[in-house]
Amino acid sequence: MIQVINSLFEQYQSYETIDIVLEIIAVIFGFLSVWFSKQNKILVFPTGMISTAIFVYLLLKWGLLGDMMINGYYFAMSVYGWYIWTRKVDPTHVTPISRTTKKENIQSVFIFFTTILFVILVYQYFDKWTSWTAYVDTVTTAVFFVGMWLMAKRKIENWIYWIIGDIISVPLYLYKGLAFTAFQYLGFTFIAIFGYLAWKKYLNKSPQIS
Repeated sequence: MIQVINSLFEQYQSYETIDIVLEIIAVIFGFLSVWFSKQNKILVFPTGMISTAIFVYLLLKWGLLGDMMINGYYFAMSVYGWYIWTRKVDPTHVTPISRTTKKENIQSVFIFFTTILFVILVYQYFDKWTSWTAYVDTVTTAVFFVGMWLMAKRKIENWIYWIIGDIISVPLYLYKGLAFTAFQYLGFTFIAIFGYLAWKKYLNKSPQIS
């Protein structure tokens, strides 16, 4: 057991203390953000913005461009989502939880493949095709881009993308030597499952506002 723990955290011996502290803070606020999202509370966005801002700094410093772009995009979409979630669709209702339309499904596919192309070009430009993880990053970045876009629009299908991306990210971040972040995504997986069930329950009880 001790050997397993050491293997998970030995990479932190070469990290600056401030970076370790920042990663832990980012993980905590990341958990809070996903939890507030599950609860359908607007605090999902300010907590998420704190987490992603820290991760953008750390991931840029560590040269993990794909992960950095994901978090930079999260930050931007959090601003957009904050607006959407508080926007009133009529005098008494804000944007409700809903299912994706056919048009939004087509847009999701477009975002997915456009993101893959964008990440490929960025990795090619910076010559980052140095490990198999770069290819996985390309896919997970696209998955998370769609998931965040759907969450900002308060669509229940966002949870499906989060679950897929989180499951892939756990072993990926362990391999990259970011144990705290890997555990974060493990926790995200369970919260995302419960989030989907909670939103589905809400939809079954509440008529959608067109």
